[in-house]
Amino acid sequence: MNSDFSLKTRTISITSGKGGVGKTSILSNLAYALALQGKRILILDGDLGMANVDLFFGTRAPLHLLDVLNGEKNIDEILFQLHENIDLISGGSGIVELNRLSSFERRNMIDSLSSLDCQYDYLLIDTAPGISDNVLYLNSASEISAVVINSDPSSIADSYALIKVLHQQYQENRFSIICNQVKDDVDGQTLFSKFSEVVSRFMNVSLDYWGAIPQDTQFRKLNQQQKLILKHDGLCATSQALVKISHKMQVNLQNSHFRTIQKTGLQFFWEQVVGAA
Repeated sequence: MNSDFSLKTRTISITSGKGGVGKTSILSNLAYALALQGKRILILDGDLGMANVDLFFGTRAPLHLLDVLNGEKNIDEILFQLHENIDLISGGSGIVELNRLSSFERRNMIDSLSSLDCQYDYLLIDTAPGISDNVLYLNSASEISAVVINSDPSSIADSYALIKVLHQQYQENRFSIICNQVKDDVDGQTLFSKFSEVVSRFMNVSLDYWGAIPQDTQFRKLNQQQKLILKHDGLCATSQALVKISHKMQVNLQNSHFRTIQKTGLQFFWEQVVGAA
């Protein structure tokens, strides 16, 4: 592997076609699992107006990206430590504001954010659900988009719509799938197979199966309380499933590095979101 490439931050969006599928909880627990494995994680909370990743870590970020855009803070000053090896950039309304900057301001912003590249192994982006412009920007700029689905017909339909728009408008051809709230691994594999069959019938895209998270009363209760199940009970089936998905994610990125090298690193990500000067 090229040494410069190996130092670049890998960017993964965790996204969904509809709300209420557990996207933010999954991202937060995956970040925690990766941090326990010694990986350095930067989270971008891009769910504008509904940003709540920090709440899963029992805290609240005081600053956000808009403070940088307004010239009140430097990028290093808004980084907020959620846990050892996990930092957060709270988007606030910043992603919208990014697209209103002058070319000079955009270039400075990209350079500032890109300076963080060597500090982190992974950038995890929590998008809003749906197909708004901000969701599409964040997903298309990411090296990999991981779509969270469950067996609810509306989840299937809306996730299909998200993939379709990203494929048709942004030429995205590879997606990863996480099946949530299923009975067991077999049920998760069945859900993925059905979804994959529908997608492949109408689109020429590749879907990678990252795994399934079983239905769990405790997990659902902790989600409602905005708490991490991996911190509460690291040995339960749900926690083990999340750890397994974190390993699958890393293997998936390692195996795809030659195909995604042009989309690697924080500079590429921010240039796609903001637009290069």
